Amino acid sequence: MRKIILSILGVLIIVAAVFVANMIIDSKTRPKPRVEKVVKTVFTQTVTNGTVAIIVPANGNLTAKRRVELFAEVQGVFRKGNKLFKVGQPYTAGETIIRIDASEYYASVQSAKSNLYNLITSIMPDLRLDYPEVYPKWQTYLSNYDLDKTTPPLPKMTSEKEKFFISGRGILTNYYNVKNLEQRLRKYTISAPFKGVLTDALVTEGTLVRSGQKLGEFINTDVYELEVAVSKTYSELLKVGETVELITLDRTKTYMGVVSRINASVDQATQTIKAFIEVKDSDLKEGMYLEASLNAKEETNAIEIDRNLLLENNQIFVVRDTILDLVDVNPVYFSDKKVVLKGVPEGITIITKPVVGAYAGMLVKQYQENTAQNTAQ
Repeated sequence: MRKIILSILGVLIIVAAVFVANMIIDSKTRPKPRVEKVVKTVFTQTVTNGTVAIIVPANGNLTAKRRVELFAEVQGVFRKGNKLFKVGQPYTAGETIIRIDASEYYASVQSAKSNLYNLITSIMPDLRLDYPEVYPKWQTYLSNYDLDKTTPPLPKMTSEKEKFFISGRGILTNYYNVKNLEQRLRKYTISAPFKGVLTDALVTEGTLVRSGQKLGEFINTDVYELEVAVSKTYSELLKVGETVELITLDRTKTYMGVVSRINASVDQATQTIKAFIEVKDSDLKEGMYLEASLNAKEETNAIEIDRNLLLENNQIFVVRDTILDLVDVNPVYFSDKKVVLKGVPEGITIITKPVVGAYAGMLVKQYQENTAQNTAQ
């Protein structure tokens, strides 16, 4: 009997312990926290379609519009001139840049001129007797003949007899030989064809110069050209005479240039067309790197936005009340950072900054960045 009572008490104790334990567990149960719905704030802008100027960016290095490579056409020793033949040396138009020793050749030219003078002198008695009507003009020619000056043109021959007589004595042949020698004598001196600066000097005074040797380069520093490559898409839109804004690489200085020439052929490798922009400024130097902004065309009823706002399927996010939605657009021009769009409904609200994790139907709160400003500047 005692064992039965103890068994019953043990069962009751166990049941009571379980009941108490459940009460304790139930008393510590807390209500689950309620998850609040997060509404993201987006930057928006009301669309006002307008005219967007499409600016085609291009870049390149400046080159002098007028430049001359100096080559020797004769052989001789490079003689010292009034100015040192050094890089950066300025010269005025007509000033001697290079003088090659021509003393030996000059002597041969003078000898040929003397022979021509003696030959004409030898025919004067015959002219006086047989052709007295042409004698005075040949006498005047001899009187004005100066060996220290350029040989003057022969008197004009008016009759066939005079031509045959003069030609038969070899005067014409000697005359043109002398003129040929005089022309070559001029090549011993190279003069500046225009005002400019020497940018390359490959010889020094005392150097033996050989025929065909390059001596240096000479440029005009008043006018420069910027060669840029433009996509063939805009080849018909570029016009000679258009004003172009040029800016330095560090964006500290701006210059204004003019489209002076446009190449008529397309580069087959890059499918671009070369345009040349003429610019004048005393601060410019050859080789400077400049960026150009070419006014290609204008698009009407369009807007301009950041490229990262355009989705891959040519759609952009818009806000309808507080819900994100997608609309189809027509991109007409892409630049490095911007895209020009057409087909955007007038007055619709678009987002102006990307939203992480955005999707159509997403609940958002608007932060009106600019409600009336046209995005196309």
